[in-house]
Amino acid sequence: MKGFIEKIPKAELHLHIEGTFEPELMFEIAQRNKVRIPYKSIDKLKAAYDFNNLQEFLNIYYTGCNALLKEQDFYDMTMAYLKKAHQQNILHTEIMFDPQTHTRRRIPFKTVITGIQRARKDAKKDFGISTKLIMCFLRHLDEEAAFKTLEEAQPFYNQIDAVGLDSSEIGHPPSNFERVFKKARAEGYLLVAHAGEEGPAEYVWEALNLIKVDRIDHGNHSLEDNRLVQELVTKKMPLTVCPLSNLKLKVVKDISDHPLKKMMQKGLFVTVNSDDPAYFGGYVNENYLAIQQALELTREDIIQLAKNSFEASFLNNTDKKKCISQVEEFVNSYSD
Repeated sequence: MKGFIEKIPKAELHLHIEGTFEPELMFEIAQRNKVRIPYKSIDKLKAAYDFNNLQEFLNIYYTGCNALLKEQDFYDMTMAYLKKAHQQNILHTEIMFDPQTHTRRRIPFKTVITGIQRARKDAKKDFGISTKLIMCFLRHLDEEAAFKTLEEAQPFYNQIDAVGLDSSEIGHPPSNFERVFKKARAEGYLLVAHAGEEGPAEYVWEALNLIKVDRIDHGNHSLEDNRLVQELVTKKMPLTVCPLSNLKLKVVKDISDHPLKKMMQKGLFVTVNSDDPAYFGGYVNENYLAIQQALELTREDIIQLAKNSFEASFLNNTDKKKCISQVEEFVNSYSD
C-alpha cells in the first residue's frame, strides 16, 4: 500500500505556504537577512514543535515568518514546497498565504505575492504542476483589517483565485467576517474558511449560511451535528481534512481516533491534506500513509480520496476530468 499511496496522482487543497517553512531553510534565510531566531539550533527549534493546541503552534509559526523579508525569500519557500509536491506526485495544489502576517511587519503585499507567483510559474514550467492561490484573512484580527487586505490585493486580482479565513478559531467565528466575504464574492473570488477544527459545529453552519463558502477547511466537529452532516452531504460540500495536523494540535488524541473514515462512511466529501507540513511531521503522502494505517483504509478508499482531491479543487471541469483520468490510468496499470 505504501508504494501505491506514494505514486498515485493527487491534489492538495489545504496547504499554508508559511507552514512549509522547514527549519533548515528558516535558519538559512534568517542568516542571510540577519534576523535573529529565538532558538540556538535547528534541533532546538524542532524540539519546540510539541504543541498542546492551535495557539501554541501559531506562536512559533508567526515567529518563523519574521525571517521572511524579501521577494526571494517567498520564492525560495514556495519553490521548496512545490519541489516536494512534485516528488509526492501532486499534480495540482491550492496554496494558502497569509498576507497580514507580513504586511503587519511592513513587508509590502507586492513583495510577498511576487515571490510566490514567480515560484508558481517556474514550477509549472519545470514540473508541470498546476496551482491556485488562496489569500487568507487572519481571524484574530478584525474585519476592517481584512477589508484593507482585500483592497491591497486588487492590483494582483488575476493571481488570486480564492479568499479564505484561518488562524485562531476559538472565539473568532466566521460571522465576524460576513461583510468582507460578501464583498470578496462580489469581486469574483471563490470562498473557503477554516471551521470546525477546534471550533464547534456552529462555526461550520456560519461558514455555510453566512460566508457562503465553496469549501470547508477541516470540518471535524461537523460530526457532532447530524443535521449539519446531512446538509454537507446534500450540498456535496468538500472538507479539506488534515490528519497529522489534527494529531499534532491535539484535535484528536490518537490518529486511530481520527474521524476521517466515519466521515467517508456518512457520505461526506472529504480530502486528505497536510496543512502545515514543516510543523506537523509530514507532507501529503505522509498524511495518507498515517491515516491509511491507523484506520485500515482500503485501496478503494485511497482511490476515492485521490479522485476527491481533484473533484473538490478549483480546477475547471475539463482539467478535473483529465486529472481523474490520470488516477484511473495509474490504478489500471499499477502492480505491486
